[in-house]
Amino acid sequence: MKFEWFVARRYLRSPYRPAVLRLVTAFSVIGVAAGVATLVIALAMNTGFRETLQDRLLGVTAHVSLTRPGAGGIRDYKMMVSNLAAVPGVRSVTPAVYQTVLMTFAGEARGVVTKGIDLERERGSDEALQHIVAGKLDFSPDADGIDAVIVGKQLAQEWKLSPGDYVTLISPQGGRLTPFGMMPRGRRFRVGGVFDSGFYDYDENWCFLSLAAAQALSSVGDRVSVLEFRLYKPEQAGEIARKLEQAAGAGFAATTWMEENRALFRALRLEKLVTAIFIGLITFVAGLNVLVVLSMTVTDKARDVAILMSMGSRRQQIRRIFLWQGIAIGATGTFAGLCIGYAFAWIAGTYHLIPLDPQVYAVPYVPFHPSLLDAVWIAAAAMGISVGATLLPARAAARLLPVEILRYE
Repeated sequence: MKFEWFVARRYLRSPYRPAVLRLVTAFSVIGVAAGVATLVIALAMNTGFRETLQDRLLGVTAHVSLTRPGAGGIRDYKMMVSNLAAVPGVRSVTPAVYQTVLMTFAGEARGVVTKGIDLERERGSDEALQHIVAGKLDFSPDADGIDAVIVGKQLAQEWKLSPGDYVTLISPQGGRLTPFGMMPRGRRFRVGGVFDSGFYDYDENWCFLSLAAAQALSSVGDRVSVLEFRLYKPEQAGEIARKLEQAAGAGFAATTWMEENRALFRALRLEKLVTAIFIGLITFVAGLNVLVVLSMTVTDKARDVAILMSMGSRRQQIRRIFLWQGIAIGATGTFAGLCIGYAFAWIAGTYHLIPLDPQVYAVPYVPFHPSLLDAVWIAAAAMGISVGATLLPARAAARLLPVEILRYE
């Protein structure tokens, strides 16, 4: 065991230290632990929100969307689906018709977004369709020839919709001319099933129709409004989007899921940075406590330091004695903080201890996703602050003059 570490440990564990010094040392350890634990929990929560929102967005939206602005839709979409499916990195291609309509039921009315889909192509791509909680995933017309619609769980709960009920969808597109002006087109639909995507906005405002029913409702003929691409690696959406534009030809525009949700993820990244800065101040304050502890220790042990130096200890050894004390305090607090922070994040994330209002936060509970990379830089920052706080007291201890201290002993 090195001489410096041996003396530093004796100073930290000595039962004869003043009570106030022991108390301040305990507060220093607690302060570092509290700062580290709080930072771990806050960053795990931020990462959890970002990853949960990203996963749910990717589950119900396309990775790349190809449209033809100003052309009224894509006419030759069947041939394009076959051609573009061969682009490297593309997992699936699905045509869709989007439109905003007015839904009415039992005297209630509200705007919803309908998505007309090719069920055979979309079934394995859209995760919302894989979570049918009532009814079944079937767009077959009933005995009266009325097409089916699949509605979201939140909408079904608010309006008390159940499979077999009938709703009316009124589209502003493709209206008919009457003596009273242009009248919107409306059609009755039967509720065939209820989906639960886990994303409040989609469960509240989205409905699925068959592709043919959506085309008839909007009077666009055999056209679609968008071709949606799912990729093997969603993070490569930008690169593949440029390839799809080139393969589709002039007049087509491709947008990625990152571009469509840029504002959301930029806000989450900024929030993570601000959180790390402000909560990191707790660790900085704890570092000041380490400085106070070592300054008091230097004053209390000045006679011991003078004796050691008179016996031949070098100034570098005296400096390292107090450096080791600061490192020990910082390491103990950092280790305890990491254990507490990760334990809380795991328990709260696993058992969903903190509920949320999904109407506000889009998820029903606070998700915690702790990252090992965060642990590395948090521990490095905490130890850096702790070691930095020891430099001034350690330097002061090394500059003590043994003769001046022992003159009157």
